[in-house]
Amino acid sequence: MCEKNFPTEGFEAHRPRLCAMAYRMLGSLSEADDAVQEAWIRYGRTDTEEIRNLSGWLTTVLSRICLNVLRSRENRREEPFGVHVPDPVVSPESGTDPEREALISDEVGLALMVVLDSLSPAERLAFVLHDLFAVPFDGIAPLVERSTEATRKLASRARGRVRGSAPVPDRALPVQRAVVDAFFAAAREGEFDALLALLDPDVVLRGDGGAARAALTVSLRGARAVSGQAASFRGTGLVVLPVLVNGAAGVVVLAGGRPRSVMAFTVTGGRIAAIDVLADPDRLAALGLDRIPGPEGTGPPA
Repeated sequence: MCEKNFPTEGFEAHRPRLCAMAYRMLGSLSEADDAVQEAWIRYGRTDTEEIRNLSGWLTTVLSRICLNVLRSRENRREEPFGVHVPDPVVSPESGTDPEREALISDEVGLALMVVLDSLSPAERLAFVLHDLFAVPFDGIAPLVERSTEATRKLASRARGRVRGSAPVPDRALPVQRAVVDAFFAAAREGEFDALLALLDPDVVLRGDGGAARAALTVSLRGARAVSGQAASFRGTGLVVLPVLVNGAAGVVVLAGGRPRSVMAFTVTGGRIAAIDVLADPDRLAALGLDRIPGPEGTGPPA
């Protein structure tokens, strides 16, 4: 994601921020990469000596590109029917590389990205630019073709939906990992009561299997329903590889040495409040999971 070596020094200095902004606005690593590339092309065609505020100019250009993508996606109904889990940023548990750290530096977990997908294009743009990148409303208003006050209301409405649907994760990564490890231990042993104790009563599980694995596309709410789904790990021989997913404790599930899914966990107050699972084989293949060391240091997943 965004690993191109842009030859223009002025653009290169702003590239990490643009990559992070595009990812938050689009929820797709490939589309975010394309949007940043398009912004670079437009930058290369512009007389940069006439640009007084390069950061603001690039933000405006990229935002318009992303808004067009969001509107086109909405108009053509490109999103698959049912649950859609945005592209996760998967890194080794030892830590993220600088390129990927820039994408998730604001602790934008996958649960939040799911909620952002539910916003209208204008709401998403207003919320991401203002709340996550501190762009003033009078700078956002022309992009969404609304007054400053109407843009403020757009962001406020989006903020309300985010706060109501995206749980705030515990900051301590060791605490997150301990809860996730305990979850899989209880699932393997079929310890139903232990699973219930680890799950928030209103926990949400979202699974996206894509067209190839439609049976894995599910949406469940409640500790009992989710614990029943977790029982599928008992006696399966699946290998659970600890990783960071958008900077939080997560796993890559391996079957026969090959990635079967990526699971992101949102741990809040020592309990699991959300589980987001990407099991679409085509999208998994595009995540670059071969960078992740395999079990017991045996190398990357096959």
